[in-house]
Amino acid sequence: MSKRILVPSLIGAVAIGAVAVGGFAMASTTDSKPVLNDGSVRYTAPTDTVAGTFTFTAKVSDDSGIRGLKVIAWPASSGLDPTEAELREVDDATCRSLSDENSRCTYRLTVTKEEAAGLDRGTWHISVLATAKDGDTLFLPRAASVDIAR
Repeated sequence: MSKRILVPSLIGAVAIGAVAVGGFAMASTTDSKPVLNDGSVRYTAPTDTVAGTFTFTAKVSDDSGIRGLKVIAWPASSGLDPTEAELREVDDATCRSLSDENSRCTYRLTVTKEEAAGLDRGTWHISVLATAKDGDTLFLPRAASVDIAR
């Protein structure tokens, strides 16, 4: 085979290999949004001697790790329906790292007997905004619900 044919063939093979490797590298570094799993909400009514609690817990994951989770609880009867922008201004859950990608986040409110007396009865929704370390976000307007009995 002559050098004129061999050199262009090698250059073509290297270029195709570089495109294939570059495409693989791009496919393996695509960003993914945070994911919320195992979300649960629990309301425990206060008694005469012990305060009640309103608790939301979830596992939050992202390939870059989790920066934080914003949480708000609201009664369905209020018609509130918070937006992603509004959630940026609410309380933070406490997040504990489980690994480089996963965190367990817990939002807990203490509820006194006087506060409980003023709570709307019926369904309450939990809205969340998860933020990953790379800046990606996940907004769930109704991540969980709980019924507060009369």
